[in-house]
Amino acid sequence: MTSYDEEIKRLEEEISKTKYNKRTQGHIGLVKAKLAKLREKDEARRSSGKKGEGYTVRRSGDATVVLLGFPSVGKSTLLNALTNKESAVGAYAFTTLSVIPGMLEYKHSKIQILDVPGILKGASDGSGRGKEVLSVIRNADMVLMVVDINHPEHLETLRDEIHKTNVRINQQKPDVKIRKTVKNGIRIGKTVKLPDLADETIATVLKEFKINNAEVLIREPIDVDQLIDVIEDNKVYLGCVVALNKADMVSFERAQEVKSQTRADCIISAEKKQGIRALKDLIFDRLRLIRIYLKEPSKDPDMNEPLIMKKGSTIKDVCEKLHRDFVSKFKFVRIWGKSSKFPGQKLLKLGHVVEDEDVLEIHLR
Repeated sequence: MTSYDEEIKRLEEEISKTKYNKRTQGHIGLVKAKLAKLREKDEARRSSGKKGEGYTVRRSGDATVVLLGFPSVGKSTLLNALTNKESAVGAYAFTTLSVIPGMLEYKHSKIQILDVPGILKGASDGSGRGKEVLSVIRNADMVLMVVDINHPEHLETLRDEIHKTNVRINQQKPDVKIRKTVKNGIRIGKTVKLPDLADETIATVLKEFKINNAEVLIREPIDVDQLIDVIEDNKVYLGCVVALNKADMVSFERAQEVKSQTRADCIISAEKKQGIRALKDLIFDRLRLIRIYLKEPSKDPDMNEPLIMKKGSTIKDVCEKLHRDFVSKFKFVRIWGKSSKFPGQKLLKLGHVVEDEDVLEIHLR
């Protein structure tokens, strides 16, 4: 164990043993800041050494989802159930030795599913080539955690390993702006109340990161961990679905009990192909995908091949995806669907936000 490991372990134990309250809030914030800096230094030290074999995966389709779980939880079987891909499946640990891609075609979208080797506790520190496996997640759009329903305790380990690799699941980047200045110390502005984060704690954490002069604007409730995430600015925010697999091995009552305890999203049996349709719906929804149909003037829309976009996309985003010249040549668009005030509404602006199953008739100069 290195000096870094020992100090990290010491700080983690100090946090776990310190009861959180208003009196200890500042101290815990300072310790967490020290811990974050130490982990960053340790990561830099490890990266400068001999690198393990990584995984280079070419992204394809409209989005990429990584299957993550302990060895032998049924990820390969689930990949087959989702994509109809035949991959080597065995009933023993470490069957999957490399990243196996498959394509889920659902609601006209093409979603790349990656089956990566199983991980264990300590993966984020390099155990069992875990760092290489977890690195694939940072370039994906979503994580699908597969948990053996007989071992629900594995879920907390998976979440912890992902967290340590600077990935935040089912979170948005906090609406916090930090602008460094040359004088006047730490000035904090808030549009919301922060019951779990005092101004003194914010200033203490910033100073630990050697930020002594800054203007801070906080527009949503956050805790000290989220504040540190914003300061470090090296986090990836991804959607996540938790699936409890092997439901055919337990009773219905036990399955519901485990789901309630773990707050999992769904219960499936990849082997029996139970719950797969509901899981596909969850994947599609969590990826925030929408379908946009296109039509030419005086013709019916093509309802067989929609353009797949993300929720919140604008007319400009649609134009850019169709062709790089469409934005500069844009004249107006006619819209039918949820986002239009009336069928065939004519819009001259590119900033209009489209919705699922909208039909667009784009006119160019």
